[in-house]
Amino acid sequence: MNNNDQFFSKTVIGHPAALFVLFFTEMWERFSYYGMRAILVIFLTGAILGDNPGWGWSSSAALSLLGTYAMFAYLAPLAGGWLGDKKIGYRSAVVIGAFLMTLGHASMAFETPTFLYIGISLLVVGTGFFKPNITSIISKMYEGRDDKKDGAFNIFYMGVNAGAFLGIMLCGWVGEKVGWSFGFGLAGIFMFLGMVQFYYAQPLFGKIGDVPKKSDKKIVIERDMDEQLNPFSSIDILLIVTFVISALIFIINDPLSKIGGIDTLNFSYFGMENSLFFALLHL
Repeated sequence: MNNNDQFFSKTVIGHPAALFVLFFTEMWERFSYYGMRAILVIFLTGAILGDNPGWGWSSSAALSLLGTYAMFAYLAPLAGGWLGDKKIGYRSAVVIGAFLMTLGHASMAFETPTFLYIGISLLVVGTGFFKPNITSIISKMYEGRDDKKDGAFNIFYMGVNAGAFLGIMLCGWVGEKVGWSFGFGLAGIFMFLGMVQFYYAQPLFGKIGDVPKKSDKKIVIERDMDEQLNPFSSIDILLIVTFVISALIFIINDPLSKIGGIDTLNFSYFGMENSLFFALLHL
């Protein structure tokens, strides 16, 4: 008997009730993410004077901040997924991530530069914990049920699309018509609701997503001795490291220079305008 048969003893449209908990948790997370994104650039570039004033940033500065935030939001799950898988468990990681994102949206509602950057940092870290681990729960829940897994992810991503649509509509309208703080705050409220819902529904997941036990045996993958490996050469590693460092330097320096006028990482100061390395920074 499959260990996951317990989830399929009672189903809704052929899927466990736990899937729909994940559906709504992800929906509210996407609501908050896309709702915040819908108004962030408009708020930053809005006129300083008026009924609903913005900060009067240039479009390039606002988009640079948004792009850097998006980059780190996609990189953070590398660390968050490892922590969830090896150290704290998937469910704890999802709760921690949702809580940090709630705090992040709440911070942005204060409409000060300090709280804006604190909020964005919390959103990045929270996304790192949340995103990889909530999908890992689905994968574990449907182990041995490959015939059902595609349908499960289709339902799950319907929640993604629904949350994005509602977030853009509601947070965008509230932010522009009522006030930016209310728009950012609304994103935080729904993220909080998603966290509370998931936290109290955890018994539905059984042992899936528990803290990994130290006594668990490591999976050993036997490799055919005749298999021919094709490892990276020294020049491959050098090129990879060079491109990664170059990209990070450029991406970090972009918002620093456009928003704060800080060119600490601008290599043009070192007479490298025409060097190959400087050219790599602008690819």
